Amino acid sequence: MEVIKNKKTLQDFIERQKEMGKKIGFAPTMGALHKGHLSLYEEARKDNDLVISSIFVNPTQFNNQEDLEKYPRDVNRDILILQNSGLVDAVYIPEVADIYPEKTESQHYDFDGLENEMEGKSRPGHFDGVGTVVEELFRQIQPDHAYFGEKDFQQLAIIKKMVEKKHLPVKITGVSIYRAENGLALSSRNQRLHEDRKEVSKVIYQTLNKVNDWFRTVTIPEIKERVTDIFDHEKGMKLEYFLIADEDTLKETDFFYKDRNYRAFIVVVVDGVRLIDNMHLD
Repeated sequence: MEVIKNKKTLQDFIERQKEMGKKIGFAPTMGALHKGHLSLYEEARKDNDLVISSIFVNPTQFNNQEDLEKYPRDVNRDILILQNSGLVDAVYIPEVADIYPEKTESQHYDFDGLENEMEGKSRPGHFDGVGTVVEELFRQIQPDHAYFGEKDFQQLAIIKKMVEKKHLPVKITGVSIYRAENGLALSSRNQRLHEDRKEVSKVIYQTLNKVNDWFRTVTIPEIKERVTDIFDHEKGMKLEYFLIADEDTLKETDFFYKDRNYRAFIVVVVDGVRLIDNMHLD
């Protein structure tokens, strides 16, 4: 596995691969790798000749400086995980100057309102940061396919919208949420939880399954009341928000329409760690 640490080396590497006609699959990360990340590369292996990872903690998508500083970093561990997986041919680990050559600032994007829903309401500018770094990585790596986990479903929708609006020649594939045995969605932030709290946090997944059972037989206001009640009785957990939204527009709904697809979204803070999850409602 090639470890590439600057833009110039990457450009030379990509140029050689393109000359050989290799199809490139890519999934960017911010490190703190886990099996959920590896599931992206398993998917990429199916459709591409070459699979590339990147590790870059993007400063412009953090609204809270303290959250940026606390974000887990262990590049040597991450490289070892990628090497041992046998799934990745190269990993790009750029410096900030490779992504932001002038100022460490985001571009401004119009994502047709997707950026104003859910996470966007409490994290202004967050998705501009996501769009900026992903667009720059796409331009540098020139992938044919790129893979993103459905755990960050809003991010996935926004990246699809950016590719559409910028006419970028890359196909975006969403990959199903990778869960621990108890159902907890794998996340880099989970590393900040004690093992016993990870076990207790399975209630998040259990709640989403209950919501799916209630779907179409219970009104949405009643479902929201039931979810709120569940977390009111969970010690050390705070429900930040729960909602049901149209999968295409991400707009919250209080009523089900037959011809639409819906997804439940939830954010729970456990011992100061913010856990997000979602589930398609069928």
